[in-house]
Amino acid sequence: MKKLREGVSTGSCMTGGAAAAALWLTTGKCPDIITVETPIGKTLYLDVIPKEKGICGIVKDAGDDPDVTNGSEVITSVKILPEDGEITFVGGDGIGTITQEGLKLPVGEPAINPVPRQMAEKALRKIIGNRGAVVTVSIPGGGELAKRTFNPRLGVLGGLSVLGTTGIVRPMSEEAMKDSLLVELDMYARQGHRSILFVLGTTGENALKARYGQFACVLQVSNYIGFMIEEAVERGFTDILIGGFVGKLVKVASGTMNTHSHVADGRLETICTHAALHGASREVIEKIYSCVTTKAAMKIVEEEGLMDIWKDMAEKAALHCKKTAHEMAEVGIIFLDGDNQVLAESENVQEILPKVLRQQEE
Repeated sequence: MKKLREGVSTGSCMTGGAAAAALWLTTGKCPDIITVETPIGKTLYLDVIPKEKGICGIVKDAGDDPDVTNGSEVITSVKILPEDGEITFVGGDGIGTITQEGLKLPVGEPAINPVPRQMAEKALRKIIGNRGAVVTVSIPGGGELAKRTFNPRLGVLGGLSVLGTTGIVRPMSEEAMKDSLLVELDMYARQGHRSILFVLGTTGENALKARYGQFACVLQVSNYIGFMIEEAVERGFTDILIGGFVGKLVKVASGTMNTHSHVADGRLETICTHAALHGASREVIEKIYSCVTTKAAMKIVEEEGLMDIWKDMAEKAALHCKKTAHEMAEVGIIFLDGDNQVLAESENVQEILPKVLRQQEE
């Protein structure tokens, strides 16, 4: 198997651009290549695109990671102040602004995360000493690209975030996805929320909002149900609703806490087991078991008058989730059918719903 190529974080691009711009200002010459020391000890060698004195660009190379900013130019300008002082950061074109509490930066700040700031400051101090400076970062086209990221959900508006805790981009989209989910979960925890709705995707989220109303905080957890339950409990959440298409969530009724097809399946086996417990004949169970899709199995279940099994499976899924939460949170399950209507709820959903729904005064 081919080894995937690592990339360079947006924070490293900003750091490289800032260092190159500062060298241009202090030496009169813009370097062709700039070195960046990452927090994990790797040294990067980045090509510099000179713009004008004190302004340099670095093209983001995300390696083999499917990063929306791959190929974007990160442009950094540096203004060195005459007196000693702090280094401040300004968001230029394409950089978002923090509008919600709970992130690592205060409301109103440009979305340039703490580690990239520290990296840039460390690099600049080697060049300008104790002098004050203003660093302005831009990513042309960042406003449009940001619509394809988690930023709108996090209340980061108007553009992208300058990210990176290691300085490099590892081509592991699952790890990156989990990191993104935890940023959102941390934000809700810091805002004081202790109840949350987990959904598998946008379609399910929209369907649940249409059925129940607006939720105080919603997080699209993709396939990582068990992981996110454990992380939520660790952060003090005590009530969790999980809603989504039964074709995915039925796996949870068998105790499968990662619903990705490469991890496990067991959908038809689970449906067959519950159909048998409800008195289905061997012939019916064989028909269900021979189905290729959950949708086909659902049709047989309906034709055979076995619709009560969905409620049982929702209860079983809720039980497995509560065990995953180490009994420290109440977890309710909502199955949606193929038309995004509620197929079944676990018994505790009606108890959890008022805690998860947004209150009128909010």
